[in-house]
This record gives sequence, C-alpha cells and structure tokens, in this order.
Amino acid sequence: MLEDWVTVDKSQCPSKFHFADTFNCASVFIDRHPEEGRAEKAAIRTVDESVSYGQLAERVNRCGNALRDLGIAPGERALLVVKDSPEFFYLVWGAIKAGIVPVALNTLLRDSDYQFMIEDSECAAIFFSPEYAANVESAAGLSRPSPRQVIATTGAGALADLMQAASPELASHPARADDDCLWLYSSGSTGKPKGVVHAHKDSVIVAQLFAAETQGIVEDDVIFSAAKLFFSYGFGNAMLFPLWLGATAVLSDQVPTPEMTFEIIERFRPTVYFGVPTLYARQLAEIDQLHPDLSSIRLAVSAGEPLPPALYRGWIEKTGTPILDGIGSTEVHHIFISNTPTDHQPGSAGRPVPGYQVMLTGDDGLPVETGEVGTLKCRGESIARYYWKNPERTAETIEDGWINTGDMMRQDEDGRFIYCGRADDMMKVGGIWCSPAEIEARLVEHPSVLEAAVVARQDSAGLVKPEAYVVLKDQDQIEDQLDQVLTEYCKSGLARYKYPRWVNFVETLPKTATGKIQRFKLRADA
Repeated sequence: MLEDWVTVDKSQCPSKFHFADTFNCASVFIDRHPEEGRAEKAAIRTVDESVSYGQLAERVNRCGNALRDLGIAPGERALLVVKDSPEFFYLVWGAIKAGIVPVALNTLLRDSDYQFMIEDSECAAIFFSPEYAANVESAAGLSRPSPRQVIATTGAGALADLMQAASPELASHPARADDDCLWLYSSGSTGKPKGVVHAHKDSVIVAQLFAAETQGIVEDDVIFSAAKLFFSYGFGNAMLFPLWLGATAVLSDQVPTPEMTFEIIERFRPTVYFGVPTLYARQLAEIDQLHPDLSSIRLAVSAGEPLPPALYRGWIEKTGTPILDGIGSTEVHHIFISNTPTDHQPGSAGRPVPGYQVMLTGDDGLPVETGEVGTLKCRGESIARYYWKNPERTAETIEDGWINTGDMMRQDEDGRFIYCGRADDMMKVGGIWCSPAEIEARLVEHPSVLEAAVVARQDSAGLVKPEAYVVLKDQDQIEDQLDQVLTEYCKSGLARYKYPRWVNFVETLPKTATGKIQRFKLRADA
C-alpha cells in the first residue's frame, strides 16, 4: 500500500512528504496498484491495445529482469528513443525497479544529436522503436565509446522477446528517496541539451503537488497528453500523473496534429487534456471545419511557451473550457507556477504551485519590486540534483536550493506572474526592457496571424529594435503592405516603442520537438 513507502500530510515544516528509508519509486507508481484493487483497471490505452495495471506490473518486472540479463548494472544508463507506447512505460519502470537509470530522448533528433547524447551519457544500452533504427544505429556505430547493447523494442530478438523469456518476478533495487533515478535532457531551446538528473522522490512530489493538489486530477480521470513522453511536460502528464493517481493514460504514437488529437479525444473521451500553445492555435484554426466533439474534456492545460490571451479566449468561445497556462522546467520536473480551475486569467502564468517558492531578482541578485521584470528563480523539493558532467553549469544554475530558470517574468498587484521571455530573448529598446512575448501575443491577436516570434535586431545606427517573424493562417494570401498593417496593429495595442520595426513572413518557425521556439536561430539568421 502507498503508506508503506510514502505519506503525505498537510505540514510544510520542512516537508509534507515522508519517505521510507528504502524507497524505489517504482513501488508507488507500479507495484501498489494491483494490491489496491486496480489489477483489472486500464492503465494505458492506445488505438491498438489496452494494458491493465496488473499487466503493467508484470511487464515492468519482465523488462527489468531482461535489462539485468543483458548485463546492465545498477547505476548505468539506458537511453530510450521510443515512441509513445506501452513499451516506453515498461522500459522506464523496469529500469528504475532494477536500479538502472532510464534516459528518455527526443525521437525527432538527428544522428549527430544521438551521438552527442550517447557519448555524453556514457550509456550501457540504447533501446529504440523500429522506425528510428537508421538514426539510432548510425549514431551508436559512430559513438566512442559505443553502447554495449543497441536493441529495438519489437522484432526478432528484440526487447519484446527478451521480456517474454524473463521472469515475471522482480524485487526492487534498494534505493533512497534522494538517490539518482532518471534523467531527462533539456530541450535545447538555447543550445546544446543538458542531462538533468532527478531523484526517486521528485516524481512523487510533482505528481502530488501539481496534478492532485493544484489541478484536482483524480483516479476516475482519463488523461491524454498531446505533448510527448520524451520531455518533462509530457512525461509528467501521460506517465507520472495517471500512475500516481490510479487514472488511465491515453497514448498516441502519431504526430500531434489537430486531426490526430481530435480523433483521439472523440474515440477515448479523455477528461484531462494537455497541449502546447502551437497545437492549440492550430486546433482553433481548424475547429470550425472539423467540428470535433470535445465535450468530454473538463480540464485543458498548456505549457512549454506562454499562452497568448487570444488563444485562451478563443478556446473558451469554442469549447466552454479555459486553457490553464503554466510554466515549468525540466530542472523542476514539471510545472511550478500555474493557473487553476478556480483561478485563471488570460495572459498570466498564474501563481506558484503550493510547495514551491519563487522569486524574481534583478541584475544585483536582489528581489525586484512588484511590477518590475526580474529573473525567475524557484525552490522546491523536486529540483534536479545536478547536470550530468557539468559542474560549472550546475553551480551557475543551482545555488542554496534555488534554481535560476533563465526566464524573465513580472508579478502583478494580484500576485500573478506574467511571462516576459527568456533572459537571452529580452531586449532593451530606448533603454527600457521589452518583452518579446508581449509583442508576439499582440501579433497573434490579428486575424491573419497563426504564430509569431520576436527577436532583437540592430538598426543602421546600431540601436536594438524588435524584429518579427510571422506565420500566416493562409500562406497564399499575403496582402500588399500586410507588414505595415501588422506594425500599425502593434502600435495601437502596445506601448509605441514596442512595435516591430521589421516584419518577415515565413512558412514555419524553428522549434524544438517540444514546441518551444528557438529564437536564437532567428537571431543568428538576422
């Protein structure tokens, strides 16, 4: 039972979480559910199969034993280039239960990216879905050192066969709540990704504080995350939250398009839906044409990029349900500032999730006044232990339990936090700090604009001014002087100095696979 491993009370002095001396988090996310009567309940549903909590527990055991049989030792890393599927669950929890550290990788990367992560992690093995074989096998062959095992999830001699031959019984590797448990690589929105190391306790903390206590997700919910499992937002949404609460996760291995998400929602009737602003924008652009039935959704959540007020209002108009925006990070393991079902406002990231402390600091490191823009710092019990093989960056980012997120925000008089951009994205125009997020939000309110990104550019006099890159809803209808129309539109809704001096029309914006705009690439191209 849950109380055998962890108890959660109302106190915060110094922690509301009390873990057993020996604590392997697979015990609370996997092992306890059959004991608590959920053996026959669906843990995972896909278009091809349904996996009960009882089946999940057995397959996790078989997978953990298969990894041990391959000679992967406790503490060694196993990389996953695996699509959203039950096999992802088997590998993550089988590894954790066996004392092996799973490292989920973005499935959309190139050979060189995988080679970097193989070499950086010094992994013992890499597991992949067959459709990624070419990139993974090429990267593994080029890596020095190369992993000892390179194994597909399905096919002859693959993980599925190894699991079938393995024992269905597995005792959890003894661990402590603070021991290394899993890694997630940062998204790379500002450059090279970093291996972010999380402890066994961290997954429990984010699931309880955000999913259970802040958003009110419960055992009866069916959860669908369009955001994929390989990054921290999707990892929490589709794996940690349902398994912590005994709910059901719906998975799709397809690219998250409006058509795919609408089809999944109509078929599986999820009650909780997690998306990102880019996808919400495209869904709204097609909702009148496709007429999806979204009535099952009682809770819609967004993260990854700031949610423009126009999207918030448009979603309510079409569905009757607000999108609850929030901000999180791989280093914190999930969202730590959020709107909630009872407290939400367009253009705001919300308030701190109870259990986390946040502050905004100026260049001098001291807290800024209400209304002023500052660097966002967060402190809480799910903060990553360190960056792998990067002590300098660890020391720069994590100090006295506070993590410097690199995000710039301001706090309004009501205590809500407003996102202003990444520290590298902020610009001073006429000596005044200017937020690209604010200009972008104004641009996407124009009926012709689907997406926008704003970066700093120097004019002929060497002065910094905003430059906009715009994706139109209809690429074939670029009207004459539309750039001037958008410029005047920004002037009418923003402080005059904030309007973009240049407007570029593009087909797409450079993004990470998690939907974050890579503004550094736009700056480099300017």
